[in-house]
Amino acid sequence: MLKTHQLFDFNHSMAGEYLAGFEYPWQALAGIKELIVTLGEALPEDYVETAPQVWVHKTAKVAPTAYLGAPCIIGAETEVRHCAFIRGSALVGCNCVVGNSVELKNVILFDRVQVPHYNYVGDSILGFRSHMGAGSLTSNVKSDKTPVVAKDGQERMETGLKKFGAMLGDCVEVGCNSVLNPGTVIGRNSNIYPLSCVRGTVPEECIYKTGGIIVKKEK
Repeated sequence: MLKTHQLFDFNHSMAGEYLAGFEYPWQALAGIKELIVTLGEALPEDYVETAPQVWVHKTAKVAPTAYLGAPCIIGAETEVRHCAFIRGSALVGCNCVVGNSVELKNVILFDRVQVPHYNYVGDSILGFRSHMGAGSLTSNVKSDKTPVVAKDGQERMETGLKKFGAMLGDCVEVGCNSVLNPGTVIGRNSNIYPLSCVRGTVPEECIYKTGGIIVKKEK
């Protein structure tokens, strides 16, 4: 469940071709800044460079109190609401919502992602139509500052990264006030209960319940 192609439909992000080149999604984190600059310099006239290396689609809505740090790309029909803080290295897709007081840093948001209320998303990739409930966060650095290990059951993978938040597959729902610990991977179409503290891997089509219980969704 840790591989890039198992998590994302590459057709729903302008980073799709880039991501397809990595076996594991966290391997893409180091190159996000350079990717945005490369993509930005080749964008069509529908995008406006509102500041050096800050590209915003003409149909996007950006509140006057929002901060857009370079480099970043804001896609078509996306809404960036009041006091959003995009620190930089953020590729935000089409029809997304970046809400009030949300902070983004070194991230890829696929199309139709919603991070609408008081979210922190750092060193993470959020798949198509994924949604983070109010106050839910990605924790991207371990308390002991050692490199993050990705875990799937008994499988352990040394990532070599000191900063690695979460990988959310397509159509993931994260409940309000949940914390996704460093190295969390959530499979497609899975749901996280509110107030959860998640670590490791949650398989696709599952529900992560209170106390860390994982059950398969009923069909």
